[in-house]
Amino acid sequence: MELVAGCYEQVLFGFAARPAESWTVVPDFTHHAHSASLSAVAVNNRYVVTGSRDETIQIYDMKKKIEHGALLQHNGTITCLEFYGTAHLLSGAEDGLICIWNTKRWECLKSIKAHKGHVTSLSIHPSGKLALSVGTDKTLRTWNLVEGRSAFIKNLKQNAHIIKWSPDGERYVTVITNKVDIYKLDTASITGTITTEKRISSLRFITDSILAIAGDDEIIRFYSCDSQKCLCEFKAHENRIKDIYSFEREGQHVIVTASSDGYIKMWNLDLNKIKDVPSLLCEVNTKARLTCLAVWLDQASETKENSDKAATSSQVNEDEKSSIVRKKKICWTDESDKTAKQKRRITPEKQKLKAPLQKKKKKRNSSA
Repeated sequence: MELVAGCYEQVLFGFAARPAESWTVVPDFTHHAHSASLSAVAVNNRYVVTGSRDETIQIYDMKKKIEHGALLQHNGTITCLEFYGTAHLLSGAEDGLICIWNTKRWECLKSIKAHKGHVTSLSIHPSGKLALSVGTDKTLRTWNLVEGRSAFIKNLKQNAHIIKWSPDGERYVTVITNKVDIYKLDTASITGTITTEKRISSLRFITDSILAIAGDDEIIRFYSCDSQKCLCEFKAHENRIKDIYSFEREGQHVIVTASSDGYIKMWNLDLNKIKDVPSLLCEVNTKARLTCLAVWLDQASETKENSDKAATSSQVNEDEKSSIVRKKKICWTDESDKTAKQKRRITPEKQKLKAPLQKKKKKRNSSA
């Protein structure tokens, strides 16, 4: 298990997390990932991808611990990245494009002009057949991923900067500044609203009906989607919280948080005692201004990702995904995308990710 985090200082951090009687987090690598600050990170069972203000997406093979290549389709800051299964990645950027990537050959299958302004956030439905996106054109757009086309456009009163599906796909939420609107899938109507005092920077579904919300303060709050009531709140950091991640391991729910104070922290959440403050499992100080966070779960270990989509490992569901993938491959590839394929990737000489000590020495030498 690897905690991966990006920061303003253009570095990607990797920390090996090991569960025992007490959890331990050990520095594994630091990599000067981009020429500008990191803005997004996503993981699947093999790869970590990072997006940056330098307009590139970098790929890392976590099993081999090497830099795998770069994707150069966007012209603008990469704002959001999300994998679907093992075969596809969706990326959004300030150029208004959503790009759909095949992760086997790392080619761009489709480049969609999704918004008139920036794409601020996207989320893939657990079925893989739908995606939602929001942008600075004050719209929420639904995408039919099987046919690769726009399915529905909803006008919003203000620009939303976060959108998320629930794990069961029955509802989704949008975030506009300090307000969370909860939508029901079958009616596409708002069923409730949660309002916080400060701007919301990160949001995570812990279960189908419980949200973890953090923002421009040091507090994490758990809310019920059904009642919109705050179930628990606690001070997690000394500065604003930039990102939240969660996963489940052997029945244990773990929340991981990253903050501008430089700390990554892991918390144990007891869902049976949701009103109790989660206990701190471990923490590590990166001494950097963190911007984004993800947890790479080694498929060999008995882990189950509790993310925004319902993660499945059974062969039946894998077969269903493969069927969706085949449909996508046919529908997302057309003559207009030839130039997109030509631009799809530049692969540098594969370099191993540097150990933390080596990286620090190199940094000191370059600054001398």
